[in-house]
Amino acid sequence: MLLKTVNDAERTDLRFSGHTVEKIGGTSMSRIADLVPTLFAREGTDPYNRIFVVSAFGGITDRLLEHKKSGQPGVYAAFASDQDDAGWLTALKTVAEAMGEAHRAVLDHPADIAQADEFVRERVEGARSCLFDLQRLCSYGHFRLSEHMLNVRELLSGIGESHSAFVTVLLLQRRGLNARLVDLSGWRDEGGATLDERLRAGLSSVDLAEELPIVTGYAQCRGGLMREYDRGYSEVTFATIAALTGAREAIIHKEFHLSSADPKLVGEDKVKKLGHTNYDVADQLSNMGMEAIHPKAAKTLRQADVPLRVTNAFEPDDPGTLIDDKPAETPGVEIVCGLNVVALELFEQDMVGVKGYDAAILEALKRHKVWIVSKTSNANTITHYVQASLKTARRVIADLSEQFPSAEVGARSVAIVSAIGRDLRSLRGVRRSLAALEDAGIEVIAQHQTPRHVNLDFVVPAEERDAAVATLHKALIEEAAAPAGTKAEAA
Repeated sequence: MLLKTVNDAERTDLRFSGHTVEKIGGTSMSRIADLVPTLFAREGTDPYNRIFVVSAFGGITDRLLEHKKSGQPGVYAAFASDQDDAGWLTALKTVAEAMGEAHRAVLDHPADIAQADEFVRERVEGARSCLFDLQRLCSYGHFRLSEHMLNVRELLSGIGESHSAFVTVLLLQRRGLNARLVDLSGWRDEGGATLDERLRAGLSSVDLAEELPIVTGYAQCRGGLMREYDRGYSEVTFATIAALTGAREAIIHKEFHLSSADPKLVGEDKVKKLGHTNYDVADQLSNMGMEAIHPKAAKTLRQADVPLRVTNAFEPDDPGTLIDDKPAETPGVEIVCGLNVVALELFEQDMVGVKGYDAAILEALKRHKVWIVSKTSNANTITHYVQASLKTARRVIADLSEQFPSAEVGARSVAIVSAIGRDLRSLRGVRRSLAALEDAGIEVIAQHQTPRHVNLDFVVPAEERDAAVATLHKALIEEAAAPAGTKAEAA
């Protein structure tokens, strides 16, 4: 079966209109065969005028780099440790086996499986040769392996997306769709293109009326996507394509709906699908570790005036949740979520009226690559709520204690529980929330609110995070939606 690919020398103008750009995440990609009749070739709908951006199959990028949550090393992390060749070679072999298992789970024709096997063999052997050559080069004193590790990370990341896109094209062509592979990974090309140039070269020759382009979530470009976005690169590629081509709508297909809370915490019968929200809420969700969309990708769509829709890929009749810039028709809390953080606090009596403390703390946090979730300060105390291990927090404390020897610097594990909505004015949300938490016996360590009226944050003990989410969801969403006269019963 012949796969159409792109020619970088082809025309670079994009003349698309009325189309959508759609992204499929890794978990959904592992069930890509189930999506053919519901998403790609749905009866009674035109399968074309869409651009699909795909992530790697579930778990593959974790094996190529490192596990996103546990930190378990993959090929990249094993290669970076450089203790011996056996570690990263074994990890690369494990990746190849996992990729083979992934495509054999969705392909059923022997010819397609053979093509996918050969694709994996070629990419994995190419990566192996590249890493061996890099090690050999860096055995000379003029070259440092550390200076090339970001390029290694980019190379490995692209393998996963290229594989899933290749397999998806095989699957769709076997089902009679005119699918076209758009591999943006830069495999064996000269490189040097900007992201826009890479996207234009890849998509310019596509005829959306008659072709269904399957695009890799990773795009090789000058400067590197991972330098700024790391694991969020596929959503940045997706958003940039939508903005660059003037998409009618950008759509992310997940395996769940955006809901008012985690159903496991409050009950599936009590959560509500958001249905409609805006980019302010999406930014807050990203800040709280909920992966609606990467904040940089959201900014790209927002500035291009492209609305975003988040759907459940396995419920094709449900329109999902639309995210745009429209304000809420009525004030209300839309979602409650929680995140475990470290409260990093610096107290200094001499801070009053003196500049420089805040800048020094921010520099230390930046140096140790610590994500700041929230911050408060008063005359002599600055507290940052950060996502970091206690080990990393102790390193920051050591730096700040050395810089400010008379200050008291400490850290403790807490949780932030946030009530988020497009418009939280006139809700008496703080009073209602504090009353509900007090009735539930949950200690409130601190409370934050900003004049933009998008989020109400409550700092609680880490072990009470889930209980606080359920309590606030009941008080601010369930009871707010109950008909008049039933709130007492709901309570």
